[in-house]
Amino acid sequence: MKSDQFEQLRQVAGPVSRETFDRLTAFQDVFHKWAQRINLVSPTTLPETWTRHILDSAQLARLQPEARNWVDLGSGGGFPGLVMAFLLADRPGASIDLIESNRKKAGFLQATIGQFSLPARVHAKRIEDCWNLVSEVEVVTARALAPLPLLLKLSEPWLERGARGLFHKGRDYRTELEESAKLWRFELIEHRSMIDPQSVVLEIDGLRKA
Repeated sequence: MKSDQFEQLRQVAGPVSRETFDRLTAFQDVFHKWAQRINLVSPTTLPETWTRHILDSAQLARLQPEARNWVDLGSGGGFPGLVMAFLLADRPGASIDLIESNRKKAGFLQATIGQFSLPARVHAKRIEDCWNLVSEVEVVTARALAPLPLLLKLSEPWLERGARGLFHKGRDYRTELEESAKLWRFELIEHRSMIDPQSVVLEIDGLRKA
């Protein structure tokens, strides 16, 4: 079973060390324990944590294999931010900032970072309050946070400075793109999700106001 999961991870994320895989499976156990106490994800998805949350998050690593400086907005239960922290540990000098205003969830993120010595920092603040705190950013991520027009507004200070957005979106993403096009101009690549064929990862670059 574990060998199958390791191969799944490598197919989705690209080259991953066995040590990183072992740490991610250990994280899955830790996550389930925390999820019994605080609402980190929908309880109905807990049996599918490895596929629906961990692998779904890990596919971002393949899209930006050289990037070192990441920020994750509304990190919540750690997807994709914490998963990327595990994967970035294999990249010398890489790190990710996790922004989560909910104190309980931020506490979970901080405890996990400490337990696994991850290259990540937690900001228990609103996203707008972190625009100047987190300055050197190459990639901005978010998953199940907000409709795309609002997500672009929240990401604007980083994207306008040259960062690239990687945003998980579900089956209604085209409607969100149409609404966004009324407010913004940007370069777009649609990556079909490797986990859910009805979902995508939107890669956004060159953001500017319409």
